Amino acid sequence: MNSPDVGRLGRYVTTVAFDETVQAFVPPPLPPVPALEMSSLLLNKLSEADRAIGRLDGITMMLPDKSLFLYMYVRKEAVLSSQIEGTQSTLDDLLRFENAAIAGQPIDDVSEVSNYVKAMMYGLERIRAPSPHGLPLCLRLLREMHGLLLKDGRGSAKDPGAFRRSQNWLGGTRPGNAIYVPPPQQEMQICLGELEKFLHEDNTLPPLIKAGLLHLQFESIHPFLDGNGRLGRLLIALFLVEQQVLREPLLYLSLYLKTHRTDYYRLLQEVRQRGTWEAWLEFFLTGVAATANNAHDSALRIVTLFSEDRARITAAGEQANSMLRVHALLQNQPFANATQVVDKTGLSMPTVNSAMAGLERLGLVHEVTGKKRGRVYAYEAFLRIIDEGTNVM
Repeated sequence: MNSPDVGRLGRYVTTVAFDETVQAFVPPPLPPVPALEMSSLLLNKLSEADRAIGRLDGITMMLPDKSLFLYMYVRKEAVLSSQIEGTQSTLDDLLRFENAAIAGQPIDDVSEVSNYVKAMMYGLERIRAPSPHGLPLCLRLLREMHGLLLKDGRGSAKDPGAFRRSQNWLGGTRPGNAIYVPPPQQEMQICLGELEKFLHEDNTLPPLIKAGLLHLQFESIHPFLDGNGRLGRLLIALFLVEQQVLREPLLYLSLYLKTHRTDYYRLLQEVRQRGTWEAWLEFFLTGVAATANNAHDSALRIVTLFSEDRARITAAGEQANSMLRVHALLQNQPFANATQVVDKTGLSMPTVNSAMAGLERLGLVHEVTGKKRGRVYAYEAFLRIIDEGTNVM
């Protein structure tokens, strides 16, 4: 086994947390020194990830409704990222919650996921807004997003929107048996200043490499009492949008990280203990390529589904016009009741009920409540594609 690269290692400082004296880790500033070794393996991983990102970005230009895909992918990422942190909500739970068809998991779980969506969309709006309302991706924006992420629910007592003023730790029941202890508050502030400097530096690092470095460094600093994992994963997508690598934030690594969480946590620790940034980046870029390819393929499947279903509706003849209008709404709101459809399409209640019955006969929608009144319909084939990977593991 190779010895640690001393120049890349951080340092340990003694601190007191909950009356225990522990060794906290202070990561060195980015970029790594000595510089990254761009081996042929790492370059190949980077090339594959770049190609996959290019395909994903290209398909967004072909989509009939980009906002639809952004809407659904942000929600899928919110569910997966929150599941990594221990919530039990599924995408169905979130969509039902948002559309007043509440069923499934406890409301705290679902509201936490809903807050993630709000934080993501807020960050996206801020980096895209013109001055004076816009903000670059910076510490201030991360704090504002954190405030939304933990606005209510179980994290609301953990200083939403504020960097921590006390020592935290990861793993274990107390600081003394923790797996990892991040830098103390004073050192944390210095690390955050260096992180923001690196974030804004105009250097020669490829954006995907820089995104991988930023994510791991943020997780090592762990600047909030709660929500660091979720915010650190959001940082990746927003950085790539700000760098114009992607037009829309459709790259979400949470499914990959959820599937490979043992390797993920191991590699984070190995960077801290041994300075093995290259091994982490190979893993990260593999995840970028796999995630981008899966998102691209899902987008194609959804476009095909919508086209085929429109053709089936058109071939049905009678009521085709009203059924097409309801179908168009279900593409943006795959759970809906008749009242919502009336409000959003302008169709009359009898027409909507008739259209829903027609769509149900065609097998395109399914009633999910089993009730006589307040019935809710789901666009099941669409949900199946988006749902992939979000079942709680």
